Amino acid sequence: MIIQKTENSRISTFDPNNFSFGNTFIDHMIICEYEDGKWGDVKLVPYGPLAFTPAMMGVNYGQACFEGMKAYKDKDGQVFLFRPEKNFERINKSATRLAMPEVTEEMFLGGLKALVDADRNWIPSGEGMSLYIRPLIFATEEALKARVSNKYMFAIVATPAKMYYTEPVSVKISDHYSRAASGGVGSAKAAGNYAASFYPTQLAIEEGYEQIIWTDDATHEYFEESGTTNVFVRINDTIYTPPTSEKILDGVTRDSFIQLANKRGIEVKIEPIKVKDVVEAQKNGTLKEVWGVGTAVVTTVFQALGYNGEKLDLPRLSDEESFAVLLKNDLVDLQTNLADDPFGWRVKVDQVLETV
Repeated sequence: MIIQKTENSRISTFDPNNFSFGNTFIDHMIICEYEDGKWGDVKLVPYGPLAFTPAMMGVNYGQACFEGMKAYKDKDGQVFLFRPEKNFERINKSATRLAMPEVTEEMFLGGLKALVDADRNWIPSGEGMSLYIRPLIFATEEALKARVSNKYMFAIVATPAKMYYTEPVSVKISDHYSRAASGGVGSAKAAGNYAASFYPTQLAIEEGYEQIIWTDDATHEYFEESGTTNVFVRINDTIYTPPTSEKILDGVTRDSFIQLANKRGIEVKIEPIKVKDVVEAQKNGTLKEVWGVGTAVVTTVFQALGYNGEKLDLPRLSDEESFAVLLKNDLVDLQTNLADDPFGWRVKVDQVLETV
């Protein structure tokens, strides 16, 4: 790996009590270029703009995918990644589906550890705090030709993060728009998936909702995902979540919630969820909770579901009564080294590079 440390660190301008998630970037980034059928050297360089043209194929034809993951700092200042091997596996699945070259484990995990190590001072500590990390692959060849690109870039950038949603949100159950279709790229973290979701989400916001529960493209009778998260439904004391498929992303947080629930002896059923069954459960009082899980949000609890022009309120459970909050706390305690890790999910990042 080639290390090019910045001579002008911005860490003195970073206020961990007052920053904007997604707009505040750490001092460095990882880049690696693909050309002539192979990846070049991985480089840790100062964060900043790169030179591309409007004819770049990733912009014109959408060959681009990414991952979302986090680094955490414990009370002693130690830094940990969380299940990074899952993100490594998934970015390569996404790359394969989009006809892009896979990255190597050394590039991905080595790049992650080097970046987090170099900029560990940017990781805020405290409740809800972390460093959000965005590995990505995109086509860089300058050519207006509808074909597979011959050049790519692998990059990793990162931004300090805090709690995404601090209050429960209302979501609209979609009866027209879908996030993904059979045979499509729903199981990949393709950049275009998110672009396609913005307009329906904007319409839902105009109706007074914060997010959407996506339903299947064929019948709109089944839950799939919620916004950019996997969805969970609790009826009585049983948790339901849809099985992953070519339309539903295999979320790392989703899998972690399932395993943590199993460890607690909470019944989890991985099966299709019918919209009508959820609506009926809300009517008869057996619907206890609906929530979304994902890397950025961790957990988003829903306070109401919009369906057929009606707003269906959900119970306001205490933290002690809520499975969503219980499992979120279990997960965060494990991520931040406040609890034992029986799964081996926590990966310590040793300090090798000198920090700025």
